[in-house]
Amino acid sequence: MYYFKPIATPVGELKLVASDSGLAGILWENDDPKRTRFLPQTRNDDHPILIETERQLSEYFTGERHCFELPLDMVGTDFQKKVWQALVAIPFGETRSYSQIAREIGHPQAVRAVGAANGRNPLSIVAPCHRVIGANGKLTGFAGGLDIKASLLALEAPQSLIDKAASEPVQLVIQAD
Repeated sequence: MYYFKPIATPVGELKLVASDSGLAGILWENDDPKRTRFLPQTRNDDHPILIETERQLSEYFTGERHCFELPLDMVGTDFQKKVWQALVAIPFGETRSYSQIAREIGHPQAVRAVGAANGRNPLSIVAPCHRVIGANGKLTGFAGGLDIKASLLALEAPQSLIDKAASEPVQLVIQAD
């Protein structure tokens, strides 16, 4: 059984989904229902994992939190779970390419499979798939949309980049693959 709670955030409404074991999903307002499946679901605004997730996300969006401390209930194949664990390990303010993650999980030739697993990541923001970019440094697909991916990366930008942006114009290139 899964429980859900919708919350308002600076990047739109998110649907938090949890089991009794942990957080299972953070879904976007216009998320493709085929991307993740958590059935059956019952709304429960008082579920302790959902309340704690909402609190930590609020801290993240205000810049007070750089690391989430939540029990996770990852539902996927063993390969997907390896990829999602690699996402969780990407430090705040840093990015990785799909090929870097493929090497990190011991499957250097599985770049496309890593991309597919990344695209099915049900734990957006907490398992930060927004920190995965193309090898050329450009933004690539994201379930929440590339504009939200760019805003999440900007939220996490190191102060040195923010200072640089204030002193010289920076152009952000968004490319959909």
